[in-house]
Amino acid sequence: MKKKYRGWLVAALVLNIIALLGYGIHYYKESIPEEIRVITGQEEKLSFLFPFSAEIEGDSVGVLEINRKPLAKGSVKIDLSDAVTVEASEKTSATMEVKLFGFIPLKKVEISAVSPESVTVGGSAIGIHVETKGILVLGTTSVTGEDKMTYEPAENRLKSGDYIVEVNNVTMTCKEDLMEMLKESDGKSLQMKVRRGKETVETVVTPIRTADGSYKIGTWIRDDTQGIGTLTYITQDGKFGALGHGITDIDTGVLLEVDGGNAYDAEILRIVKGEPGTPGELSGVIHRAEEERLGTVSKNTAQGIFGTVKENCWLKNSGRNIEIGLKQEVKKGKASILCEINGNVNEYEIEIQQIDYSNRNHAKGLVLKITDEELIELTGGIVQGMSGSPIIQNGKLIGAVTHVFIRDSTKGYGTFIENMIHN
Repeated sequence: MKKKYRGWLVAALVLNIIALLGYGIHYYKESIPEEIRVITGQEEKLSFLFPFSAEIEGDSVGVLEINRKPLAKGSVKIDLSDAVTVEASEKTSATMEVKLFGFIPLKKVEISAVSPESVTVGGSAIGIHVETKGILVLGTTSVTGEDKMTYEPAENRLKSGDYIVEVNNVTMTCKEDLMEMLKESDGKSLQMKVRRGKETVETVVTPIRTADGSYKIGTWIRDDTQGIGTLTYITQDGKFGALGHGITDIDTGVLLEVDGGNAYDAEILRIVKGEPGTPGELSGVIHRAEEERLGTVSKNTAQGIFGTVKENCWLKNSGRNIEIGLKQEVKKGKASILCEINGNVNEYEIEIQQIDYSNRNHAKGLVLKITDEELIELTGGIVQGMSGSPIIQNGKLIGAVTHVFIRDSTKGYGTFIENMIHN
């Protein structure tokens, strides 16, 4: 019995060691970024401090220097337990393969050399109005027919998150298009083409005639949305980025597929302070006159809203140019954000508390805390509408505010600015 007991203990110990080793490997693997960008002409010091080795292979011989030695033809081996210096004389790329024990492939990392870049920093409140690509289905419901019976014509045919793009071979651009098709259907089945995720499916829905003589298919729909956020930057060639995260439908949580839209000046009229368990918000009015239009919206992605500013675009702040900081330049400690609270764009102090260089979640690479007493007094911390507020550290634009902690409105998440600039 003692021998068996000792055997079980040894087996348990071995399993624990294997589990710990597996967890450690997984932790380090997830901590290694998928991509590293460096500025041409500048020496970048990368401190991985991982107990692994790596091999770097570049596209251009002699352009990239690793530890101050030109990368020759083939590959160079490095030790990631020490700091690594990287410098590129021009735009180029390389692949770094991280290996466990020097021979087991663990992860491939792309190293890209990019030109130094500066942008016009934002911080002003903007109103965003976008239209969807097709008609978004929010959900289905029952319909009471003129015979007093209950029907569910869209059940198992349409799903939450679907986009109705065609009905009877007619392209759907807005809710009114679908309402007109229902009105003309006379109760006959409608052939629908639906975009569901990455697939396009076809389905048939038969409208039900109701007591008032109208035809319905028991579907909640939406074709556009609007809201207030914060402008993050404008590039030298007139492109803008805002929000730092995508616009999702409030009912379905689905990232909206936009078919164009516009960004306008917005005026903050009321501040609802954030409290534990309840996020606050900046509420106001969107000025949708042409002279108040900032530009057009072309993309809605997980990294933010993007578009092109119109000619002679104005900004409420000084519109100063600022250099872009890469994620490896971001450090824990003091920083600041720019945002519009009382009609002007002001700078407020924050503290960067955590940094996820691996960038697993693009919208949550930074954990920050509002330390500015004035801003805490005004808003309670981070509130809805501040998404996209530029984060400044050491004179560079390094990120944008994205989310607030529900339980502590003084804390929130931010995204690295390179996630937006290089989106």
